Amino acid sequence: MTALSFSLPKRWHSASVWLLYVVGLLPAAWTFYLGASDQLGADPVKTFELFLGLWALRFLILTLAISPARDLLGWNYLRYRRALGLLCFYYVVMHFAVYMVLDQALDVSAVIDDVMKRPFIMFGMAGLVLLVPLAVTSNNLSIRKLGSKWNWLHKLIYIIAACGAVHFALSTKLLDLEQYIYVGLIILMILYRSYRPIARSRKRGRNGQGGRTRPAEAAG
Repeated sequence: MTALSFSLPKRWHSASVWLLYVVGLLPAAWTFYLGASDQLGADPVKTFELFLGLWALRFLILTLAISPARDLLGWNYLRYRRALGLLCFYYVVMHFAVYMVLDQALDVSAVIDDVMKRPFIMFGMAGLVLLVPLAVTSNNLSIRKLGSKWNWLHKLIYIIAACGAVHFALSTKLLDLEQYIYVGLIILMILYRSYRPIARSRKRGRNGQGGRTRPAEAAG
């Protein structure tokens, strides 16, 4: 399949990744400014908290979309997957920090009580905990040291995605169109990840069968 993605010269690859980090953190910086200047409405803490969570979900979806975009459309943006995943992690950490520090004032007992009353928070915290080892090992040294174990560890992203989808869906009593779209995209990409090994196995089977029949046909 012919790649449809826009290709930068190789010398710009590293700079483009760093630019992605800068651009990716701009929404958080801008909204922090709005909050500091009292421009986030009647409940600025809750608004900021929800905003950060929404951007965490967006970066999670973009991270999951890298492989399907390459397989189905020929868009090869693998060099940006690590940055997108780390941006997702940063936004999740900021989302949790706002909840823990500004919303709950570091009152652990209040947080535990909140978790018991609203189970969706438990899914969000589970996603955060699972994201930590992925973020810590998102470097070339960890890839070399862990070897094949690194791939297995980073498959946790799909469990994290499921936790994020549940956390997001249950955070409000009624789902709006945006929530349906985001949750639907996560479900589709989890299903695609489940189907991908089957599709590859079938493709190898067809190629193997074709490779075995050609000599027989030639001999005939």
